[in-house]
Amino acid sequence: MSGGRPNRPVTTFAGAGTPGGRPAPDLVALLAVVFATYALQFFEATAAVPAVLRLTPAVWRLGWAWQLVTYPFAGFGAPTPWILLELLVLFWFGHEVRLRLGRRRFWAVLAAAGAGASAAAVLVQVAAEAALDGSPTAFPFQLMQGQRILLTIVIAAFATVWGDATILLFFVVPVKARWCLWLGILLAFVAYLGSKDLAGFAGICAATGIAALMLAPSSRRNRLRTLWLDWRRRRITRKLDRLARRRGMRVVRRDDDSNIN
Repeated sequence: MSGGRPNRPVTTFAGAGTPGGRPAPDLVALLAVVFATYALQFFEATAAVPAVLRLTPAVWRLGWAWQLVTYPFAGFGAPTPWILLELLVLFWFGHEVRLRLGRRRFWAVLAAAGAGASAAAVLVQVAAEAALDGSPTAFPFQLMQGQRILLTIVIAAFATVWGDATILLFFVVPVKARWCLWLGILLAFVAYLGSKDLAGFAGICAATGIAALMLAPSSRRNRLRTLWLDWRRRRITRKLDRLARRRGMRVVRRDDDSNIN
């Protein structure tokens, strides 16, 4: 394999095929924790454990700030075999991404995208409740709890790192891996239509964007930084122009330096 971004065909259910090599112990531990906390919710004596770890309005109502970072580890969902399929897909994608990134960078992406997603979701939920005069909205954050946010992050990471690879979506439809970024957001939007969980949808979008941005090639990040700086420069210039017109002043810019003499 030559330098630069890898490019290889991948054929799977929805992701990274049959992973090669021995599974990383930390990835296996992550899957075990998610499944364990998922199972604990169905027993009266232990249901409080995942409940305390999940992202809830207690973050701002009771000051339970730890939920901003613990919620990805609390498995979520009804008691159906679907959880096993979710964990299997999480393993497929997570194994490939961890092999490519290494342990430290893999966990850095999970931590940053998970924390950024929860912060975005909480801000949206607080704004929504404020707009409704404190009235509770639909059950918030359900779209991004537990394995759902982890799946979002690793799929976004896979789509960024292996963007040119071809995957067989649901074993049938060949698509470029990079399209999984938009497919994930589209699926989250469809889920939002049924759940009305705007905060959860915002969290999914934030996690996808953060993971993709962290793993994007440096040239792409530089372009985004240039666009951001240009936007800030234009915004500041417009503010100065408005202030100058209001006070009858003339704003001297760098291109006017030759006239100051």
